Amino acid sequence: MSRAIVTIKSTADRNLVSRWASNVQPGTTVEFRAPRRSNEANALMWSLLGQISKQVDWYGQKLTSEDWKDVLTASLRRTRVVPGIDAGTFVPLGMRTSQMTKEEISDLLELIYAFGAERGVKFRELELVS
Repeated sequence: MSRAIVTIKSTADRNLVSRWASNVQPGTTVEFRAPRRSNEANALMWSLLGQISKQVDWYGQKLTSEDWKDVLTASLRRTRVVPGIDAGTFVPLGMRTSQMTKEEISDLLELIYAFGAERGVKFRELELVS
């Protein structure tokens, strides 16, 4: 077996993983991860970011939803920034949200709501991202 992914939903799934573990070659890597964010949480995140992008000026400029995701994720994760290859550029490290756990996305959503509230953002129910 070169690669396999199993979502543990039952005792049978646990038993399958146990059988595989007892038969793999030495040096095989096994990774266990907490459940990832849901599609609903992802949709809510993008809706909220879109609303912030329409209502908040950031140092005299409007940022896109993607920009706000980077700004808020950097705050949540206390992201490090390193100089880029080109002079005058900087690169934030660890910005991905696609691998966030349910707990991490929940923390990010709380931060988005708090940030928006501090800046007078009027959040509406889930807005479809266009």
